[in-house]
Amino acid sequence: MNFASDNTAPTAPEIMAALVAANQGSAMPYGNDDLMVQVRARIRQIFEAPEAAVYLVATGTAANALSCAILVQPWQAVFCHRNAHIEEDECGAPEFYTGGSKLVLVDGDHARMTPPALDRAIGFTGRGGVHNVQRGMVSITNATEHGTVYDPKAVKALADVARSYGLPVHMDGARFTNALITAGCTPAELTWKAGVDVLSFGGTKNGCMGVEAVVIFDPARAAEFEFRRKRAGHLISKHRYLSAQMLAYLTDDLWLRLAHQANAAARHLSNGLSAIPGATLVHPTEANAVFAAWPRSGHRRAEGGGARYYLWPGDQSLSGPDDEPLAARLVCSWSTTEADVEGILALIRG
Repeated sequence: MNFASDNTAPTAPEIMAALVAANQGSAMPYGNDDLMVQVRARIRQIFEAPEAAVYLVATGTAANALSCAILVQPWQAVFCHRNAHIEEDECGAPEFYTGGSKLVLVDGDHARMTPPALDRAIGFTGRGGVHNVQRGMVSITNATEHGTVYDPKAVKALADVARSYGLPVHMDGARFTNALITAGCTPAELTWKAGVDVLSFGGTKNGCMGVEAVVIFDPARAAEFEFRRKRAGHLISKHRYLSAQMLAYLTDDLWLRLAHQANAAARHLSNGLSAIPGATLVHPTEANAVFAAWPRSGHRRAEGGGARYYLWPGDQSLSGPDDEPLAARLVCSWSTTEADVEGILALIRG
């Protein structure tokens, strides 16, 4: 019953089988393997973007930081939600890889930026000329760090604000497929058709061992990414093992099936928690993460029974009155079973 993160889940069997198959014989290095040719073609097909440039890296941090680096200058701002993944979980990597660009934080409930708030933040930036950081780019986390989703209409509304200032848009899609399942649209509708210029397309959190794609819808930006990836130490020599994962992930709709399983488990968990006396949802459950609060006594039982998850925020303590509610984050993965969900609910109920 591990709900700490979708990163705790095992690699999907189909991905492991593809890695074993890719381990036969030799293959050209640095992304020149035959599997990568198929990956590129498949992603272009899925996103209805025949000219898109496609690259693979091993981590989401690299995908996000390098994506930002090709869209912004060191003296410019990256506009994102104050709870965006690039703000909360990248240890300053976007600032480092961009050469010092400043993250300007934008408000909005449930970790979603609103167009008026984004407009105010962009409009306020650069007012002092050379003395201020200048307007640079917008980054959208989808699904968000609070488990909510931007649908195509919401993405377009933010992109329209960015475009009104001449700014490009990046989407941090570490859980892109979870968001896509909820939004009920095509990959193209959730990205470039809504105004996204560069997508970090996640695989690691959704069943892969460790691979993320960077999809650059404007191929004119591609050459810079290639140099930055190499300079940053993220051009993998035995690249075929990245390619094999991504190709298997995108074969026979595996990526969609895995995300559907994770989202379904989260809905099951969310509904079960909502029915427990004294429990409330902190944020809407729209992807594969559940944010809820319930009495401390239930947390003690869950921990004692072997359930793993994070109190959220983490400064809360299991020491204190039994009836005091504590908030938590529980993340479901492709491998979360009905028994896992029922097991933790039974512990919380007591």
